[in-house]
Amino acid sequence: MAYASNVVVAAGFLIFRRISSEVQYLLLQTSYGEHHWTPPKGHVDPGEDEMQTAYRETKEEAGLDVEQLNLIKNFKKELKYDVQGKPKRVIYWLSELKDPNTPVTLSDEHQSYMWLKLEDAVQLAKYPEMRKVLKDADNYIQKFIIKN
Repeated sequence: MAYASNVVVAAGFLIFRRISSEVQYLLLQTSYGEHHWTPPKGHVDPGEDEMQTAYRETKEEAGLDVEQLNLIKNFKKELKYDVQGKPKRVIYWLSELKDPNTPVTLSDEHQSYMWLKLEDAVQLAKYPEMRKVLKDADNYIQKFIIKN
């Protein structure tokens, strides 16, 4: 997809797992700047599409491979905001960790990670847009994925 040359484009996965009846979301704490918490994501490299970026960044930042994730194709959210005066666009897809006991392996870009239930993830997420993505994802999971 073509973008204006001044727009920074990033992509990633909002990853969840199920432990018994509880849904938990993976957030990583950056090891730089304000040490904010975010799902794995990163900038689209030349020659990549956003989905390739999301998989590559998830592998690099959390140590999770494509085979370990179940992509939820019908859930895609796009955030738009400015970073240091430049427009940024971030695309998130929802993805479930197939084995909830799979270990997370952090890169140097992050210093910590947590699996959090919705309320705690929303509280930890710094930006209102990210909080909305988490809530929208949880609504989607409850409505379309959880089988009662």
